[in-house]
This record gives sequence, structure tokens and C-alpha cells, in this order.
Amino acid sequence: MLEAVGSPHLRLPPVVHVAGTNGKGSTIAFLRAFLEAAGRRVHVYTSPHLVRFHERIRLAGDLIADDHLAAILEECEAANRGEPITYFEITTAAAMLAFSRVPADVLLLETGLGGRLDSTNVVDRPAVTALTRISYDHMQFLGPTLSAIAGEKAGIMKPGVPAVVAPQPAEEAMAVFRARAAAIGAPLHAAGEDWTVAAAGDGFRFEGPGRRADLPLPALPGAHQIVNAGVALACLDHLPGPRVPDAAVVRGLAEVSWPGRLQRLTRGPLVDRLPPGWELWLDGGHNDSAGEVLGAQAARWAAADGMPLNLVFGMLATKEPADFLRPLAPHAPLLRAVAVPGEEASLPPRAAVEAARAAGIADAEPAAGVEEALADIMTRAAGPTRVMICGSLYLAGAVLARHG
Repeated sequence: MLEAVGSPHLRLPPVVHVAGTNGKGSTIAFLRAFLEAAGRRVHVYTSPHLVRFHERIRLAGDLIADDHLAAILEECEAANRGEPITYFEITTAAAMLAFSRVPADVLLLETGLGGRLDSTNVVDRPAVTALTRISYDHMQFLGPTLSAIAGEKAGIMKPGVPAVVAPQPAEEAMAVFRARAAAIGAPLHAAGEDWTVAAAGDGFRFEGPGRRADLPLPALPGAHQIVNAGVALACLDHLPGPRVPDAAVVRGLAEVSWPGRLQRLTRGPLVDRLPPGWELWLDGGHNDSAGEVLGAQAARWAAADGMPLNLVFGMLATKEPADFLRPLAPHAPLLRAVAVPGEEASLPPRAAVEAARAAGIADAEPAAGVEEALADIMTRAAGPTRVMICGSLYLAGAVLARHG
């Protein structure tokens, strides 16, 4: 397909290729914020989108325009001549075509699924590869063990190309990355060895070969975002061009945005319905690691203000709902389960309720939709409550689209 449209993947700016189970999008969001704060022109390719397809393709900082997107998709469709091709393959080809025609300093490229066989893995010589946290997800495609999943993700490593690796929850994943890097001659830059990042005072400290800095907390909430910021900072060392100054990093930390990930909703019809003092949060995480992150944040909230936390939960049937909910169960005594709007593969609310009860959430019931779930929670709450809508990026996108 790419050859049919002139091999645009051979005419790209320096590429940061990012794979992993959790944190890919946030790492790219930090990289974009740091680089743009330093005046660089940045292309970005991410997936899935939340509300509009255009979110997947940023050209030198701006979301691709409607007419431009239509033109490149039509060009790719004509070049494909009716041959079999997947949605992600042809849209990736279209994105590469757009990236090749607009000047930029860097392309931030997120894998869609896995890495070794992913459509984005056509870039033979990226400037740097990044591997974020590995966890259980898409096992039907990537394998049933962390070693198998890590092996698929490690497929983006390239000979001679620096590979930045985030802290891993299990040594078996790290062992796979070490073995792959050694086998192909990819310089490995592992967290905890070649660079470190950790909370410090009211901010965090990053130390690596090219930067040692005490920095403020990022605008994205959650301790896990400190790690994602660290992965992004470690990648900066390997990009061509002038060093990104600490001042740009500080500005990027304040301006970084990544919707649908521990996002507090502050406007729209859902927020307008809430009683005074209530909070509404949205998160699209959907696997065990995402549940651990949200559980840790729930524990911090409980320690800080003691406000009750209730859940509105929807998930695709291909995921493992009990594994996601188990870390949240000690902090969220009530859950209302909903179908993910417009998704045939949505987990039925009754099945979600069974998974919630198995995970330890006794007060779990189905609801007809997000609005109905929120209304039910309001009738049962004794005072100000924090509500989190969670379990699926597709649910998060539906909420953002329908409720402003």
C-alpha cells in the first residue's frame, strides 16, 4: 500500500516510535508538549480517537483538516485498487502520506496493536524507540503471558537505534527487552539503570545522561504520569537538533493535555446535573494495570479528603473486568454498570455487575445509560461524592461526544 502511494514512510522526519500496554498516549502527549514548548514542529499519530477521527493525525501541531483528510484517504483508496486492506492499515498509510508532505522536526508514532506486526512498524530507522509499561491486554492477539506480550512489543526495536524502556511490573518483561536489544544491537536505556524518575517534594526529579532536573508535577494527575513524563524526558536525549531546555520542559509539564485519562469534567450537561461539591471524572483505562493506577489514585483521594468514590462502569467484552475492578473495590463501594454506546462488543451490564461483585464491589447494579447511572448514584449519596466514569476509551469518547 505504501509503495503504491510513493513510499511516504521513507520520507518522514525523525521518528519516536512508541509501543507498550499502558502509557503510550501519555508519553507521546508529554513529548509533544516538551518539543512544542521548545519551538519544534511535531507530527503525531495516535489511536484510537475519542470523538473524531482527526484526533489521530496532527500535522506540525494542528489536527488534520477535513478536506485534507478526505483527499489523502481517497488517494489511498484509489491506489489500493480494491485489494483487501484493514481499517488501520489504510488509515496508517494515509497518515504517512500526510506526514511526508508537511515539514516537521519530529514524528511521534504510536503503535496500534503490539509492535512486531503492527502497521506502524514500517519505519526502518527511527531516531528512538520507547517501550512503556507491559501488562495483560489483547491476549487473543499478543499471547497469554507477559513474556509473549513483551516479545511482540519489542518488535519495534531496531539495530543501532536507542530503546528507552519504562519501569516494568515484572522482570520477565524486562528480560525479553534485554534479550531482544542484545540480539539485534539496540542500545538499551532502562529505567532505574540508565535514567531515573521519582516523586520529590512537591514535584519530581529526573536524572539521565543528558539531564538532571527537579521539576514541578505535570498537569496530568496521578503518580503514574510522573513515570510517563520520565520516559518522554529519556527519549529527548536521543533526538536530533538542539537540546530541549529545562524551561521548555517546565512549560510543557504545565500545558500537557491528554483527554480521557483521569480527566476531571468541569462543564457540560452531566456536570450541570451534579449537586454542589460533587466531582465527575473520566478515565478510559481498561486493563489490570489501569485498575491499579486508578486504585492508587483513589487511595490518595481518600487520604486527602475522604470524599466517597462511586463508579459508572462500561467495558468491551474482550477485556477482563474483574482484573480491572479489583484494585478499585476497596475504595469504591458502589458501581453502576452501563453498555458502551454504539459498540456491539460491549460487555452486557449484567455481566459487568457479576464481575464487579466478584471483584468485591457488593453494591453493583445495571443502569440503562450514563445519565441514569449518575441519577441513581445521586439518590443514594448522603453528601458530596466523587464519581468516576471508567472502563473503556470508547465509553470515554461517547461521554465526551454526547455531553460536551
